[in-house]
This record gives sequence, structure tokens and C-alpha cells, in this order.
Amino acid sequence: MIEIPFLLQIHIILSLVGILSGLVVAYGWLTGRPLAGWTALFLATTALTSITGFPLPPFGFDPARVVGALSLILLAVAALARYRFDLSGAWRPIYVGTACAALYLNVFVAVVQSFQKLPAVHALAPTQSEPPFLIAQVVVLAAFVALGVIAALRFHPSPGGATLSPMRG
Repeated sequence: MIEIPFLLQIHIILSLVGILSGLVVAYGWLTGRPLAGWTALFLATTALTSITGFPLPPFGFDPARVVGALSLILLAVAALARYRFDLSGAWRPIYVGTACAALYLNVFVAVVQSFQKLPAVHALAPTQSEPPFLIAQVVVLAAFVALGVIAALRFHPSPGGATLSPMRG
């Protein structure tokens, strides 16, 4: 069995929790419910995923760190829209768009890592330049673009609904 360093284990767990909680939050967008507790979990674990990725090798400013930095910027804007501006006016679609984009980046990286690390998937695209990798990434991107557009149109939480305690909903 492959030994995985502790920080990498934490990073992977945070990433998976971020993706799963983000999908629950996305369901809330589609049903018009803010799901405050799930939102707090999603934003926190997704931010921590990016933060814990920076000290992992290989070191230097590489594409993984660019994605991590971009994700942190998106999450900061989403958190401001959600918690500072209470999703009022233009902040509602800004929140949905930035949070959806951050979730997409987390899933994008999960797909990349799957093709790199999982033997069955790696065999389909060992250099990540083969059609199965491109198809997977295009499908994920298309799904998130559709999710973002539909969510921005549907997510209209009731007045005051966005200010629920982060531990509820």
C-alpha cells in the first residue's frame, strides 16, 4: 500500500468534503434554499483545500498553485457576497458565480488527480493529452457552466433567509 504523508491526507479529505458539501450547496441554489450550515462547510473546506495545497511538493509557482490562488480569490468574493453583503442585489449572482467557479476548480483538480493517480483512469490517458481526459474535462466544464447559469436564475432565497446562522440549514 502507498504511504500518503499526513498533510496530503488532510488535503485530500478537505477536498472531498469541499466537493461533497459544495454539491449540497449547489442543490440549495437550484431549490432556492441558502443551506447556511452547508455553505459555511463548503466555503471553509474549499479554502482549506487550497491553503493546504501550497506547502505540498513540488514546490514553486506552478499551475496547481495558480488554481489554488484563483480559488482563494473566488472564495473570498463568495464569502463577502454571502456574509457581508447578505446576497443583496448583484451580490446574489456574484455569490453563485464565484462559489460555483470555486467548486468547479476543486472538481477540475479532482479529475486531473484521478487521471494521474488512479491506475484504471490513468490507463485511459497516461499523458493527459488523450481524448478521454479532454472529454472528461469538457463534460465537467459544461456541467458547471450549466449549473452556474441555472443556479443564478433560480437561487432567490427568501428575504432574511440568507442571514440564517451558519450552523442551521
